[in-house]
Amino acid sequence: MTAAFDPPATRGIVAPRAPRKRVTGRRSSFEMYSWMFMRLSGIVLVVLVLGHLLIMNVLDGGVHRINWGFVAGRWASPFWQIWDLLMLWLAELHGANGLRTVINDYARKDGTRFWLQLLLLISVVLTLAVGTLVIFTFDPTMS
Repeated sequence: MTAAFDPPATRGIVAPRAPRKRVTGRRSSFEMYSWMFMRLSGIVLVVLVLGHLLIMNVLDGGVHRINWGFVAGRWASPFWQIWDLLMLWLAELHGANGLRTVINDYARKDGTRFWLQLLLLISVVLTLAVGTLVIFTFDPTMS
């Protein structure tokens, strides 16, 4: 049968036991590491975010105690600065990696894909820079 007579649902489907093309090179290893990063960062983020929510919203009176002084006391400790920094970086990179995958899946034109990924990169860099700057330069004595 020719492709013209094949039902539309079966066109382009490879037989399960057909030999697969092996993709080698930089692109495939990047995608593998990207996939691994999503899984590992997701696990770490669950711990960080649940810990954050528990401490900020449940323990010792909940959200009513969160104010300037609470944040100042929390960020006076390097432990909490690193906790919040790690949460910021992992959440931003995890989300950006997912959005990069969506852009690659749905942007049909190479030019569109390039500009969307460039905008994504710029937003990620700006968000990480501003967030990191706030965490490490927070001044509790500011009036």
